[in-house]
Amino acid sequence: MRLGCEYRSGEQAEAASTRVRGAWYVVCHVHGSYHAPPTTHHSRLTPPAAWVMLDPHMTADAPRAQLIHIETDRRLGHEWDEWDGRPLPGNGDFSAPPGLFFRFAALTIGIGMALGAALIFLLGPRLGTLWPLLPRTLWLALGAAATATWLWFGTLVFSFYAGVLALPEGWLERGPYLRLMSLTSHVSRAFGKRDWVEHAAIDVYNTLAERRGRTVGPGELLVLIPRCLSKQALDGVLAIAGRYEVPVFVATRGQLARRVIRERRPRAVVAVACERDMMTGLRDVAGRLPVLGLTMRLPNGPCRDAMLDLDVMEQWVKSLVGA
Repeated sequence: MRLGCEYRSGEQAEAASTRVRGAWYVVCHVHGSYHAPPTTHHSRLTPPAAWVMLDPHMTADAPRAQLIHIETDRRLGHEWDEWDGRPLPGNGDFSAPPGLFFRFAALTIGIGMALGAALIFLLGPRLGTLWPLLPRTLWLALGAAATATWLWFGTLVFSFYAGVLALPEGWLERGPYLRLMSLTSHVSRAFGKRDWVEHAAIDVYNTLAERRGRTVGPGELLVLIPRCLSKQALDGVLAIAGRYEVPVFVATRGQLARRVIRERRPRAVVAVACERDMMTGLRDVAGRLPVLGLTMRLPNGPCRDAMLDLDVMEQWVKSLVGA
């Protein structure tokens, strides 16, 4: 059986779902008969591809692919290179109120404006030798940019708390907001609050995106999950996908997630990831495609046995497919 391919219809067979060194999963339904190669206790399976389609044509009562869960060493994503092996704060739960993001976002905007003002102040005399009006023009441009930015930020805060979408999505959650999220993440890292601020930022994004009330067909929605889900979480995701006939992909890296999206061409995506990977994914994809991002709890540290809120996932999938 070749991994990385999409297996559909035909005689249903159960394919082993395996977790090997590097903590990756293979869970799928295949066409025709499947003959597993002989294995031993010491055998290893090297994945020729890094994502596998999970066939959604299954119901809650239908037979599902078996999950063979083999405990092995974790493989950290690049976002967790600095992890020292200690338990994560809050048992891996970085939930935070939206106000935390808004406070750090305001700080980020203020820092940006201050840096711009300092640059003009320091370079102004030399720029004035090129054109006497240039420093004044730059000050006026900075003032206009600051005014527009703070007005937009005020509109963002109003839209979130008042429940009114005051701007189109291209000017709100799928526009400048994605850039602000990224910059705020860098600032919050200096204060040791990165994961909490990112969680709050993702919650704000999801709230605004949900209010758009977008619906798509079952075949037009794609669910992306990481390799590090616990058995319980993975079983829950498969059950939800089966009930609503939604395809699910295991994407081990952001590059492969983008490849799946490019090849499948969905109209909407429900993605599951930790806060750090979710920020990268939203920045890369959400500007071009509607995305809802579900963050995970990491009780055993990053990149292993992650948990998620299955009720929220089912609510999102159900609302998007109009069930």
